[in-house]
Amino acid sequence: MLEILQPYILAFIPIFVAVDAIGNIPLFISLVEGSSKRQRHKAVIESVTTATFVAILFMFVGKWVLRFIGISISDFQIAGGLLLFIISMRLLLPGASKSFLAEGQHNDVGVFPLGTPLITGPAVLTTTLMMLDSHGLMPTFVSLVLNMLFMWVTLIKADVIIVVLGTGGTRAFSKIMYILLAAIGVMMVRRGVVGAFFV
Repeated sequence: MLEILQPYILAFIPIFVAVDAIGNIPLFISLVEGSSKRQRHKAVIESVTTATFVAILFMFVGKWVLRFIGISISDFQIAGGLLLFIISMRLLLPGASKSFLAEGQHNDVGVFPLGTPLITGPAVLTTTLMMLDSHGLMPTFVSLVLNMLFMWVTLIKADVIIVVLGTGGTRAFSKIMYILLAAIGVMMVRRGVVGAFFV
C-alpha cells in the first residue's frame, strides 16, 4: 500500500511547497480588499480555475515544447532549479513578499495576478514538469489537482486562517516553505548536472 502511495506523496509535497497556499493568503486578502462576498468568491473560482488550467496545460505540452526547441530534461532541471532557488532567495530576504509578481495588476485579480503568476507561476510550472519526469503522469496530475483543491479551500477560508495563525504565523509558514523551495531547487540542479554530464 505504501509503495503505491509513495509516488503520489513524493509528487504532492514539492508541488505543495511551490503552490504555497498559506503564504498566498495575505496577498489574496490585500488584492480583494473592499470587494463584496460575491466578488471575492468569483475571484477565488477564477484564480484556482486559471491556475489549474495553466499548470495542467504546461504539464502536457511542456516536454513537447522543450523537445521542439532542443532543450533536454537535464537542461530544464538545471535552469528550473536555479530559477526556484533565485525566487526562494528573493522571497526570503527581509521585507520581501510575492507582491513583486503582482505588478501591473488590474480588476480581474482572479485571473491575474492571483491565478497566474501567484498560484501557478514559474515555481509551480517547473516543479510540475520535474515531478512528471520523476514520478509519472498520474501521481503528478493527482497531486496537482489535490493541491489546487487545497488552494481553493484555503482562499475560501482565508479570513479564518488569518485569525487562527495571525499575519506573523502565515509569514513564518511561508519562510519555511521558501527554504524548502530553495532545497528543491538545489536538488533539481544536482539531478540535472548528474543527468547532463555523468549519465
